[in-house]
Amino acid sequence: MKHLAAFLVMVSVLQAHALYAQSVAITLEECYTLAEQNYPLIRQRDLIDRTSEYTIQNLSTSHMPQLVVNGQATYQSEVTQVPIRIPGQEIPTISKDQYKVFAEVSQVIFDGGTVSRQKQAQQADAAIETERLEVELYKLKERINQLFFGILLVDEQLRQTDLLKQDIRLGMGKTEASIANGTAFRSSLDILKAELLKADQRTIELTAQRKAYADMLALFINRELNEQVALEKPAEAIANGEITRPEMQVFKYQTESLAIQDKILSARNTPKLSLFLQGGYGRPALNMLDNTLKGYYIGGVRLNWSLSGLYTTKRDRAILDLSRKNIEVQRETFLFNTNLTLRQQNAEVARYKDLLVTDDEIVTLRTSVKNTSSVQLSNGAITTNDYLREVNAEDQARQARIVHEIQRLMAQYTLRTTMGSSNE
Repeated sequence: MKHLAAFLVMVSVLQAHALYAQSVAITLEECYTLAEQNYPLIRQRDLIDRTSEYTIQNLSTSHMPQLVVNGQATYQSEVTQVPIRIPGQEIPTISKDQYKVFAEVSQVIFDGGTVSRQKQAQQADAAIETERLEVELYKLKERINQLFFGILLVDEQLRQTDLLKQDIRLGMGKTEASIANGTAFRSSLDILKAELLKADQRTIELTAQRKAYADMLALFINRELNEQVALEKPAEAIANGEITRPEMQVFKYQTESLAIQDKILSARNTPKLSLFLQGGYGRPALNMLDNTLKGYYIGGVRLNWSLSGLYTTKRDRAILDLSRKNIEVQRETFLFNTNLTLRQQNAEVARYKDLLVTDDEIVTLRTSVKNTSSVQLSNGAITTNDYLREVNAEDQARQARIVHEIQRLMAQYTLRTTMGSSNE
């Protein structure tokens, strides 16, 4: 009995959890987050980070001791000889076949900031790639908006269709009473039944449309959306402030990258200083007059200063300046087009707001006329067709208001998306 009781409690808890999961509505913000997390392109963010990390680690090895091993075996047609004869002394002759193998260890002391600038350049490039990825991911919001508000519109239309059915059934009840009293014909009831079937067909079409939208949204967010799962109608969105789209960050990081490239040009023309130690084995070694195989070593300080970069530095900086101007042109073009879109979208929001004001007045009037016609139908003062005409007129008015309300809400969030995520 204890095990049975525990089992029943567990089943009850699971059922309650399932009902709670179905009753919790999904918000638009949750859809944004889930869509970004489950979009395949999101994996590229980790690839960019890892690539940048490996590249920076490779650059860091430039400050570590560098080991070089070289070897050579040569044969030459002539060797250096001492053109002096000393009685009783034999001056050794260098062999024409010579051998040398050596290893050199060097340590950079001063590189003019070349490596640090290269690291900064790599970080800037990674930031640009990441923001470009954010631009692609940001486009998901537009698609989520269309699907999310499409489902909300269908839900509102389904609710309005249910209200229409109630009005038709109310008319059917009154018509049946009139038929029983001999004041109406059976055909009047048939007309209402036909209208009820048409309303049922609308429900079937809207349900299928909702399922199609829900299936597409489910693919984006990687979550099952059945008929029991509701979407939470978002509050009105107010988009104020400046444009903060990811594209603006791309332009910013591109400009910063060019500034780093300018510093790399300066570091390229800076003298480089390093320590070195070379040890080897060869014939001849260091003494050119010693024709035996011997070991040797050399140590010291090495200065490298490549002046060839000075030939092109001026033109390289001119190229960077042109690139900087090109980025600014792209930025201004983006802002111009975005502001143009924002003006159109603001006009859309204002238009739907004005339409809703008249929609409310029309619905109020149509509801009043329908209620009057309902009373008239009960009294036999109007026909079934007259009653249906007013019922359908009110339904059309309410349907128009539903469409305009959802369209205004979607226009607000589309406007906010166009402005940028900081307005959320």
